[in-house]
Amino acid sequence: MDFTYYPGCSLSSTACEYDDSVRAVFEALGVGLHELEDWNCCGASSAHSLNHALSLALPSRNLALAQKAGRDLAMPCAACFNRHKAADHVLRSDPQQRAFLEEVVDFTFTGAVAVRPLLDVIGNQVGLEQVAARVTRPLKGLKVVGYYGCLLVRPPEVTGFENPDNPTLMNRLLSALGAEARPWSYATECCGGGLSLTKSSLAARMVSRLAGWAREAGAEAIVTSCPLCQVNLEMRQDGKTPKLPIFYFSELIGLAFGLEKARSWWGKHLVNPLPLLQTLALAG
Repeated sequence: MDFTYYPGCSLSSTACEYDDSVRAVFEALGVGLHELEDWNCCGASSAHSLNHALSLALPSRNLALAQKAGRDLAMPCAACFNRHKAADHVLRSDPQQRAFLEEVVDFTFTGAVAVRPLLDVIGNQVGLEQVAARVTRPLKGLKVVGYYGCLLVRPPEVTGFENPDNPTLMNRLLSALGAEARPWSYATECCGGGLSLTKSSLAARMVSRLAGWAREAGAEAIVTSCPLCQVNLEMRQDGKTPKLPIFYFSELIGLAFGLEKARSWWGKHLVNPLPLLQTLALAG
């Protein structure tokens, strides 16, 4: 089982622990992950607001490269997935736009390559049973809520991934790792990440509401697959109560697998998850 891997800009910089955990987990699962050669920025999250043609051409170039590689394209970043899936949707459904993009990018679209979020690849392609079988350190006692954010499931006619109002795969994955995945109603509520620079006070209020709802659900941490959501949730929680750690789901998979590399990931977080993990004897 092999996939082409598009890390995107965030995983090459501010979310390097996400990238490292993804690669470590796939290696542990024995699944091939081949980084897309000569990939370019997909334009998230500004190109679609400034230049519509560019917002489609940038991900289309990556799709052309992935098509040449001949493997489905695994996307860890929710924003990157959304932009590539939007371009893929246009290429499949709009002949006029497809002809334009094929000319700009200089390729012929075949539709042979699927754009897939990493959560889908691990949960549905690799499979929860295989993930559970690899667990050596169950995350017993870790109470968490799974958080999708806006871009992984919306718009549903484009993303085609899970119920946009009540997705369940992340919680099922967390349960397979031995964690206590708490039910809550805000898994797809916006965190305001796109407003972080322009309306930071509004983003802070949105984040603090989410953190409060997570606590009401009994969670001690939030788990996400979006680097923009992760850093926004860490940065903008209010100081009225201790801040909740925000994990990438791949980090918790690596921790449950007993991977030694997990110890290096916690120091890259703005909210240190180590005290919580130590209280549960899960520090790694």
